[in-house]
Amino acid sequence: MWRDESVTYQVAHRSLSDIGSLLGNIDAVHGLYYLIMHGVFALWDGGLLALRAPSVIATAVAAAGVGALGRHLRGTRAGVLAGSAYPAIPMVQHFAQEGRSYALVSAVVVWACYVFVRCIDNGSTRLWTAYASLVVVAGWLHEFAILVLVAHAATLLVVGATRPAKQAWLVCAAGATVAIVPLAVVSVGQSDEQLGWLGGPTLAMWLQFFAVSAAGLTMSWYTTHATDPRSTSPTSRLTLASVALPILVLPGGLLLTVSLLKPWYVDRYVLYSMAGLALLLGGALDGLLSSVLARSTRVRITACCLATASLAALLPWALLIRSPESRKDNTVAVAKAVESFAHRGDAVLFMPSRRREWLLSAPSVYHKIDDLALDVTPAESGTLQGEERTSPAILSRMLNEDRIISLSDPAGQPLDPFPEEVAKRQVLKKYFERCTRKKVHGAEISVYARPGQCD
Repeated sequence: MWRDESVTYQVAHRSLSDIGSLLGNIDAVHGLYYLIMHGVFALWDGGLLALRAPSVIATAVAAAGVGALGRHLRGTRAGVLAGSAYPAIPMVQHFAQEGRSYALVSAVVVWACYVFVRCIDNGSTRLWTAYASLVVVAGWLHEFAILVLVAHAATLLVVGATRPAKQAWLVCAAGATVAIVPLAVVSVGQSDEQLGWLGGPTLAMWLQFFAVSAAGLTMSWYTTHATDPRSTSPTSRLTLASVALPILVLPGGLLLTVSLLKPWYVDRYVLYSMAGLALLLGGALDGLLSSVLARSTRVRITACCLATASLAALLPWALLIRSPESRKDNTVAVAKAVESFAHRGDAVLFMPSRRREWLLSAPSVYHKIDDLALDVTPAESGTLQGEERTSPAILSRMLNEDRIISLSDPAGQPLDPFPEEVAKRQVLKKYFERCTRKKVHGAEISVYARPGQCD
């Protein structure tokens, strides 16, 4: 479990009033998700399995939605291939087994897209209402889900939708946007604290975006020019490319562009764009399969071998993203390391203070130790990691100790310049010596004692 999952775990275990206090200060964008997870743990406090089960289920639901979209737009075989391709995408696999909101957001967005194409083909008031409702739910799970409306607007323009369809969509889009405005206002006010760690888009981000977009364009062209009449749905006036390509390109592209002025881009915020990639993969594979089936037995065998090799090439990625090394740190390993060092009542320092998150999801370990710098607990302060004492108070408490355990980032990470963090480092350097140190993934646990007292 890494630090973001730890946040989900410990916040979801707070009372509803404490969660409400937290959302007034930070993380309002994840508020609905925290409430859902609070309900999950109230029904079944199943640890990591309960933490991740909603994401696994949501990914399955999203895959079903991608399959339904593919079937509606191109036919059953394309739907099966697209629905199967979705959970095979490494990024989707990554968040399918992580206790955060992004898999749930994707599931709701995918089904909103399905209802959207049904509305364009034969929209009723009930269908349009369902579409608007799904967009609102997705937006309250994460406000950047609203960017899917940009993709849908592009689809309407490309396919030349009827005037009534455009008017109905405008009403739904306006209503959904208004419904999400309260969340947007609160979360924008929290963005400096919540997203202050983000920088502008890097060259690697742009290259990744353009590479995926180029792949999508290529598959879109192939899907359009390799249409098999037997695999094309006769019920839809939309094409697979006209729906899938905007979903793949526009939400991420718009967020990247906005991030040139205000850094807000993280690829997981638009995870649902991978549904567009899966749809295009399904369409391209459908066209390719039609071509292969019309060829000789030798060509078919060769194609099967190539398909098997392609799936095998994904195996290393699938294994990597299921290992602790795929995340920034491992709070479970940190808690075990502290437990092996600490005796009941031992003094502990978190350097920086936000690393307190490593132990907040392990109360059996955290409650044994004396958190020297903590003044107000996370729940009482309505914050994620609590409020710390002033630097003079921290210094005074440290000087009353003969042995201190510190939890810090690995060597080479930037050091926080805040007075409290400077005081911690200076006191340890001047009045203590390091007796032992243990490195775990993404963290370093050190035991300090007064000079000559390490034994």
